[in-house]
Amino acid sequence: MRKNVSLVIALFIATLNLRPAINSVAPLLEDIRVDLGMSAALASLLTSIPVLCMGLFSPFAAKASSRWGIERIIGYSLLIIGVGTIIRLFTHSANVLLLSSLIAGIGIATIGPLTSGFIKKYFPSHVPSVIAVYSIALTIGAASSTMLSGPVQEYFQSWQKAIGLWAMLAFIAAMLWWVLVKPGSAKTVKASGGPKMSLPWNNRRAWVLTLSFGSMAMLMYAFTAWLPLIIQEMGYSKSYASLCLTVFVLVQIPVSFILPVILKKFPSRRLWMLTESFIVLASLILLISGKLPVVSALLFGLGAGGLFILNLLLPMDATSTAGEATSWSAMQQSAGYVIGATGPILLGWIHDASNSFSSALIGMILINIIMFFIQIAATQKQGADRSLSDSNLAA
Repeated sequence: MRKNVSLVIALFIATLNLRPAINSVAPLLEDIRVDLGMSAALASLLTSIPVLCMGLFSPFAAKASSRWGIERIIGYSLLIIGVGTIIRLFTHSANVLLLSSLIAGIGIATIGPLTSGFIKKYFPSHVPSVIAVYSIALTIGAASSTMLSGPVQEYFQSWQKAIGLWAMLAFIAAMLWWVLVKPGSAKTVKASGGPKMSLPWNNRRAWVLTLSFGSMAMLMYAFTAWLPLIIQEMGYSKSYASLCLTVFVLVQIPVSFILPVILKKFPSRRLWMLTESFIVLASLILLISGKLPVVSALLFGLGAGGLFILNLLLPMDATSTAGEATSWSAMQQSAGYVIGATGPILLGWIHDASNSFSSALIGMILINIIMFFIQIAATQKQGADRSLSDSNLAA
């Protein structure tokens, strides 16, 4: 029991580091652009590169974990995030800043799919509850970096310190991970090792789950990267725009608490995925109207927060072992995050071409509509999947 508590704490602290390298940049994006002379499309890479890394390096994470163990790879990855983030303290050029995003992105990418295998391995009968802990930590990390970037910049008069000091959190997490999980021990290496994992590239269902995750990520990261500038373009102040981004992130915390409880009583994945998608659609329609941006941010956070948890559960529903869960999650996040990375880039490109975000928001609405049909396919009832899902939820 004590060991399980230590593992949950370790997972929580590690997960806190999966969003600051991305979210700390968004509130300061305009200042960074002006200081470094970056176009909107180039600046969008600060968000898109880590997301793209989450796609490109997820398969390598699965292979590395099968050789050296899930626990050890997560520990090393926290150090990589710290190195990539600390570089930002000393950067005064766009190229170095983009390099820091690449390095941090590799660390983030490696941890992402391994958490599914870690949860499946150590908490097989409490998957939804531990997924909630994971999602809460992810959201707290995103919210903290979003809220604190502006004040830290004002205090130090430096956007470099506002986005670079998050390296301390990564280094502290790495040390605690080694103490609590003991990834170098014979027990964890033996438990994690085994036959090499192959990603289910030829599995139709795995591809549907990947497209569901990818469409969600595309909308979520585009919204994260450009919401402050969209709102400022409407005539609102920078502080109001930052408030809206903070609301968008913070509201995902109660969603992470409440949704797993609801799923135990009403376990239908399809019902809740479509409900959350309708909430996102309402948010985008409200935002394009230019009215009540803070309400739009609130609604998008409610929808996106729920969709993230639900998409993470799908590979675990469809698999029966930690290795399979890691493999399916690695594929889901590999191609899914590559798709997601195009969201911020696409919005930045459209803004540069039209000098407006209106057309981009219409495009996001169309993607949301397509996502409805993908989710229907992703939640087709599968006999084995449903039995596993029901046993997970009953825990």
